[in-house]
Amino acid sequence: MKLKSMDISATASASSIVFEALRKAIIGGELAEGEPLRQDEIAQLFNTSRIPVREAISRLEEQGLVRTQRYKGAVVAGFSPRETAEIFDLRALVEPEIMRDAVPRMSKELLSDAREKCAAFSSATDPMAYGDLNRAFHETLYSASELRYFRDVSNNAIDRVERQIRAQLVMSNGMERAGREHFAILEACEKGNADLASELTRAHIQGAKASLLAHLPAS
Repeated sequence: MKLKSMDISATASASSIVFEALRKAIIGGELAEGEPLRQDEIAQLFNTSRIPVREAISRLEEQGLVRTQRYKGAVVAGFSPRETAEIFDLRALVEPEIMRDAVPRMSKELLSDAREKCAAFSSATDPMAYGDLNRAFHETLYSASELRYFRDVSNNAIDRVERQIRAQLVMSNGMERAGREHFAILEACEKGNADLASELTRAHIQGAKASLLAHLPAS
């Protein structure tokens, strides 16, 4: 299992540490789709009991990153094209509203930070960094929004398709297009045009969905 061992035996929040480590490994693709999560092995890696591991896996299952299968136990969740499309459609409903709420609240400092992240994404050459840079740009803009529940829903949805987003950018050579769309969204934010920024965000998400589904197997 591709996880770094860690001694958390004396840590009060052991289950949270295991949860975050597993979550990052799943989102980053270090734990592959369908890979079993063996509680004894994970507990040994973190020098803890099975209780915090079991709690962490339960939280991951609630977020849709882990599924329990008969005879296999907990495994890293995968998604069919239909499920993937549904998650993108949810994002296309929620994130434009987050953007609409965020634009009037964006400071010059936030917009400057977003421009730096936008440029970093456009100049990236390491495929493994694409997903993180893409997410950092969007989260910087969304951070101005006060729609906390919407943002939680968005973050959870992105967690579920983070691996697919990275794959879409690589398989479809989508970096150039995504970079252009990011700059268009940013310019709308800088002009204070919340409606345009919202609509561009919706189109950006739906375009990524279409591109990804075109490169996924039918089943």
